[in-house]
Amino acid sequence: MKKYKIAVIPGDGTGPEVVREGLKVLQAASKKYNFSYETTFFPFGGEYYKKTGETITSSDIEELKQHDAIFLGAIGHPDIKPGILEQGILLKLRFSLDQYINLRPVKLYPNVETPLKDKKPEDIDFVVVRENTEGLYAGVGGFLRKGTADEVAIQESINTRMGVERCLRYAFEYTQKRNQRKKLTLCGKTNVLTYAFDLWERTFHEVAADYPDVNINYAHVDATTMWMVKNPEWFDVIVTDNMFGDIITDLGAMIQGGMGIAAGGNVNPSGVSMFEPIGGSAPKYTNLNIINPLAAISAVQMMLDVLGETAAAQGVETAIISSLKSGKIKSMSAGKMGLSTQEVGDLVASLV
Repeated sequence: MKKYKIAVIPGDGTGPEVVREGLKVLQAASKKYNFSYETTFFPFGGEYYKKTGETITSSDIEELKQHDAIFLGAIGHPDIKPGILEQGILLKLRFSLDQYINLRPVKLYPNVETPLKDKKPEDIDFVVVRENTEGLYAGVGGFLRKGTADEVAIQESINTRMGVERCLRYAFEYTQKRNQRKKLTLCGKTNVLTYAFDLWERTFHEVAADYPDVNINYAHVDATTMWMVKNPEWFDVIVTDNMFGDIITDLGAMIQGGMGIAAGGNVNPSGVSMFEPIGGSAPKYTNLNIINPLAAISAVQMMLDVLGETAAAQGVETAIISSLKSGKIKSMSAGKMGLSTQEVGDLVASLV
């Protein structure tokens, strides 16, 4: 029996509530699919920062490296200035653990409402592979004459051949194994960002030669957002840079039914990866037992898949689908589900 070490960061707001339900489903999956795990809880988040003045230290990072995966609830606290926790925890984890892939499935499940008229689950089922450690998020830039009428702010997008190529190769390999379509779309802006996306486009075509069974195409980011709304069935796998990926995945969350169902992974294929619901901490719903935990449960499903527990991952996804087909969950919105947070977790766990 294989055993995993899972680091758990419940975080802020409703994070601990949805993590609890995700772990409940993980426990059910471990019993059925014959693997074991141990969890170590870490306190990082807003309250920890308020008490200690620290976000996450180098020694914390070293401790996290001893785990097989990280399960994160949410980061974000209303008392703390935006950017402190995001940069000090989320970005620091991604960069320090070299989680260079952000993986975001965009999948419409049965009985989940989408704002797209006449679109069904078979129409919305694609994955965005986002480069996760470079681009505009690399933190290169600065101010000139800050606070004056002549202030200049510079933020540079850093794209390296190594960073671009490893992201593209991950996307090609993911596309190969995902389904029979094997269609990979590069999303960029080659007509305006003529340096960064010249590198992306050249590397895309060079790498494509090693994957002749993958069908490739290109779309500008503005066209991508248009087609995601008009004809989402056109997409299979999309690969893009850090900023564009950040934007189009939020659009993806909306067309798949909202933040309550959307999960993501920050992946290091040869290291420690982190999995999370993408909806944020939702502090106004804290401890009300009304937040939707399905995104956190989907994050567990992704974690199992990346760890190699393919059957268990499929079992969890099937349980999510069965819970939605049951009709017991009335909505993806907090307070409108027809069940409590805990009851949704119980339902999915019982169906694993």
